[in-house]
Amino acid sequence: MNKKNECVTEVGKNVGFERIRRITGYLVGTTDRFNNAKRAEERDRVKHGLDN
Repeated sequence: MNKKNECVTEVGKNVGFERIRRITGYLVGTTDRFNNAKRAEERDRVKHGLDN
């Protein structure tokens, strides 16, 4: 059933976010402070995702 004057709210609209990843057991936002070994580990990981 749809009401004529129904209020629709968009959750998260105009809300910025920063990506947080779990790398080697730590939650990090950026990899700019990683040494070469940690950068290579992150680069070589298998990326899992949904195929559309």
